[in-house]
Amino acid sequence: MITHADIQQARKNIEPYVKRTPLERSETLSRRLGTNVYIKYELFQKTGSFKPRGAFNKMISLTDDQRSKGVVAVSGGNHAQGVAYAATTLGVESLILMPANTPQNYLDAARGYGAKIELLPNIAEAFAEVERYVAEGKTYVHPFDDELVIAGQGTVGLEILEDCPQVTDVFASIGGGGLAAGVAIAVKNGTRTPQSTAENVRVFGTETVGADAMAQALAAGRVVDLPAITSIAKTLGAPAVTERTLRLVQDYLESVTVVTDAEAVNEIIYIAERLKVFCEPASSCNLAAAERLREKFTPDSHVVIIICGGNFSVDTLCQWKADAYTRL
Repeated sequence: MITHADIQQARKNIEPYVKRTPLERSETLSRRLGTNVYIKYELFQKTGSFKPRGAFNKMISLTDDQRSKGVVAVSGGNHAQGVAYAATTLGVESLILMPANTPQNYLDAARGYGAKIELLPNIAEAFAEVERYVAEGKTYVHPFDDELVIAGQGTVGLEILEDCPQVTDVFASIGGGGLAAGVAIAVKNGTRTPQSTAENVRVFGTETVGADAMAQALAAGRVVDLPAITSIAKTLGAPAVTERTLRLVQDYLESVTVVTDAEAVNEIIYIAERLKVFCEPASSCNLAAAERLREKFTPDSHVVIIICGGNFSVDTLCQWKADAYTRL
């Protein structure tokens, strides 16, 4: 099981390679939600998302022999860039298996960071194909079902607790559950201070309809395979969570809220207009979830919303808006 000490060690491992991203209070969101609201701007991380944290922590652990054989990963976007960047930085070859419908900007970015790309018909087939490359000797850098990866993502939580020791609530989006689980372990097991009650911090997970593998698993009490990813939030598009991440979410998270794509798009526009940053729906869904759960906060709450990534194109947002108007 992943411990707070594992996350502390991960921070030491990755500190030379990743940014400590800012956490700032938002007056606009504080007024809107009637409490104290802070944004963790993880979209300012190198590659535009939190993913390099886990990728670096995993690859730093590899032996020289493992590094010489390279790594393989499966991703619909952000993990691909995180692995490619970490691998190139550490002098390791990377191969990323991606679904054929991956947006061109994600493909270009992953190649730009030095990865070789192989396209598969869908994300499920990409996960199935990875075993062939593992058999050939490559190390699999799983996007979430890996203790070193989860510990790396958990370093986001260490920064939150240090920069906002009075935190009472954290919102983290869920694809496979690695970020939310790592952050929860970090903040709930952090060192107590006069301003912090540590283990009493509530962590809320967020998904979108059509990319809600964790919510469905929680409802069923077991891992559930999604027949397809239909949400626009492609970076939340894990076809299934795993026994490990399901257990961690059951143990550490308060709940998982599933919001609609329309809510996520509306919040992208709100965040762009009011906070002046351009985030992806896998990030904006956290604000939509906080809006739904606002009755859980008091005026004395201190709510941190993680904007975990900002990797999608303006053309894509325009298309979403056009599609929405067409349906009206």
